[in-house]
Amino acid sequence: MSRTLVDRLVNPNLIPLKPYESARRLYSGGQDWLNANESPFANDYTVNSSRFNRYPACQPDSVVKGYADYAGVTTEQLIVTRGADEGIELLIRTFCTPGKDSILICPPTYGMYAISAETCDVGIKKVPLNADFSLDVPAICATNEVKLVFICSPNNPTGTRVERADLEAVLTHFGDSALVVVDEAYIEFDADSSWVSELDNYANLVVLRTLSKAFGLAGLRCGFTLASADIIQALLKVIAPYPIPEPCAQIAAQALSDTGIVQMQEQVAYLQAEKQRLLDALQSRPGISWVGDIQANFVLFRFEQSSELMAFLVSHGMLIRDQSKQLNLNHCLRATVGSQEQNARLLDLIDQYIAQTGVSA
Repeated sequence: MSRTLVDRLVNPNLIPLKPYESARRLYSGGQDWLNANESPFANDYTVNSSRFNRYPACQPDSVVKGYADYAGVTTEQLIVTRGADEGIELLIRTFCTPGKDSILICPPTYGMYAISAETCDVGIKKVPLNADFSLDVPAICATNEVKLVFICSPNNPTGTRVERADLEAVLTHFGDSALVVVDEAYIEFDADSSWVSELDNYANLVVLRTLSKAFGLAGLRCGFTLASADIIQALLKVIAPYPIPEPCAQIAAQALSDTGIVQMQEQVAYLQAEKQRLLDALQSRPGISWVGDIQANFVLFRFEQSSELMAFLVSHGMLIRDQSKQLNLNHCLRATVGSQEQNARLLDLIDQYIAQTGVSA
């Protein structure tokens, strides 16, 4: 098919868009991947291949019940998706009319809210976070005609949690006009701040979850959307017939067993301790200042020579994430908390760069 024909047939709203540039696409030589907030733990699971000749269940009972028990909701209040990213897309496709409706986001925040809206020809209204990365509640509530409000807590990439009073105000304001989607991808690192227990109190509350972070299953692509039964039923009209492959369902069910949850909690405790050590060490280096908070599994820091440091790290097979293009995050880099060995190697490379360039405090 010629380029000319593609240009004539492609959806017009897609023409200005560029493919998502993940580090997996951009770099091939990484030895330490501390850029995508993945877990350093790769746990063992068993898979039974006897049903691989059959299409899987749309919503595997073992996974639905396992996560409902874990999250403290009913099975009617959740849907299993291909990562939380599919949950974002399903919400936009279900509740927003292309070319007419809009979503609201609060940058700096997770990029897939905007990307999913753009690919669906849905408008994006932006209310930036305050200087301390809290919600600008008055500005959010002054924004009219949106169908979905996306709020990430703990927020990626700032690591900050949303104050309960602020979120309560937003939920109340949009009670009759929009769904408020709280993205809790990192909630296991800030467990006391979850909003799942409020689902019965706010009909417009939606919570996104995932097995990609604390459970160490980013490669599985298994996420969850939690909401009222009415919202879940609407999403089931849009989701693909067989979204969760049988091997993924088997592994997810094992991860959500009592043994799997205990293992996850032990690994989270390890990462919490490593996170504090990494933060303390980074702050002791000249020229580095901590930005945001550490309620997730990463540390955000500012360094004036961020692009040069990033290039140095990449040349040595160490990948972290440059966040400098995000609003109010100039010269900021985000480092995932890895294993003790990975964190030590990151610090050693930073020390090498500082020694070579003579950076001072």
